[in-house]
Amino acid sequence: MIKIQYEPQLKRSAAYDETKLIGECDYQESDQSWTIFHTEVNPEYGGQGIARKLVECVLDEAEQKGIEIKATCSYAVKVLKGRS
Repeated sequence: MIKIQYEPQLKRSAAYDETKLIGECDYQESDQSWTIFHTEVNPEYGGQGIARKLVECVLDEAEQKGIEIKATCSYAVKVLKGRS
């Protein structure tokens, strides 16, 4: 079973298959915003919606904290547009 978790100390959300890291969505903090700059999922796990869940995990955390979210990662930009 794939587990998505938020890892604030690493500034990312991560996807694990058991203990194996299979994907991540990384962001940078600045002032009152976070910028998602990288989202990647192991190709063996493609087509399962994992990348979207990783981005949404970061978005949800930012929203709960009242932090503005931006994206330079092309995939995260698409997800953000879909949410607005």
